[in-house]
Amino acid sequence: MLHIFVDSDCDITKAQAEEYGVSLISMPYFIGEKEVYPYVDFEEFEPHAYYNTLREGTIPTTAALSPANYKEIFEPAFAKGDTILYIHFSSAMSLTFDNMEKAIKELKEKYPDVRFEHFDTMSMTTGAYVIVKEMLERYKKGATIDELIKWGEEERQHFACYFFADDLKFFKRSGRVSGFSAFMGGMIGIKPLININEKGIMGSFGKAIGQANALKTMVKFVEDLGDDIKNYTFVVGHTDAPLLVKKMCEMLKARFGEDLNIEKVPCNPTAGAHSGPGGVSVAFHAKHR
Repeated sequence: MLHIFVDSDCDITKAQAEEYGVSLISMPYFIGEKEVYPYVDFEEFEPHAYYNTLREGTIPTTAALSPANYKEIFEPAFAKGDTILYIHFSSAMSLTFDNMEKAIKELKEKYPDVRFEHFDTMSMTTGAYVIVKEMLERYKKGATIDELIKWGEEERQHFACYFFADDLKFFKRSGRVSGFSAFMGGMIGIKPLININEKGIMGSFGKAIGQANALKTMVKFVEDLGDDIKNYTFVVGHTDAPLLVKKMCEMLKARFGEDLNIEKVPCNPTAGAHSGPGGVSVAFHAKHR
């Protein structure tokens, strides 16, 4: 039996995981000293309430799962003799995967006949979501583990993710975006433009003055890079920015047609701890990242 795992940093919800018949690994965050596991400590994510706490001054932190956490997650599937595929967010963005490898090494010594594979989307949040969603749709239609991995390896560099952050302090604290120092210094109205590159790393590559210009710039990215976008998952993601999402969807449909099927996906709280509230992203099938 093929047992697929995905993680919450890919913006997949518990309900979606249940719909596809896969297991969801919860990536934790901390509010002060309290550790919170999405979809374990709560049933549904409420983005407005969460991002409001960030607006009010809370700055969450994140931490990697331990080898013991991973053993607890994967061992039941190993014990059953399942073939395992874990589709996950970019390994370049977290040390958590070093801990995963330690756990898998121990489990394979205990269960040597079990096949374990993991597939790196080389992306995160909405950028990972579009890849995971496409893979799960293929799994639903009967694709084998080898077919899923082959498709993913051929296609992952053809899913682009671009976004802007509304408040610089969250990324300044996290240090997760390369080339970000140029935007520091409290520049009012400047929106840093960020993408996830071919190495699976977030990088700043430009800036826009104001939210409206940031949205226009991202529509231009879709124009320049988009490839057969109507036949693949297309996402507008956000960190509690419903009015901006509405405007972005209007701009995209005006440019690409009303039949453009757009999913509106809130950014999960763990990744959102780094970007902060009020940001918007686009993720789509592209010529390249």
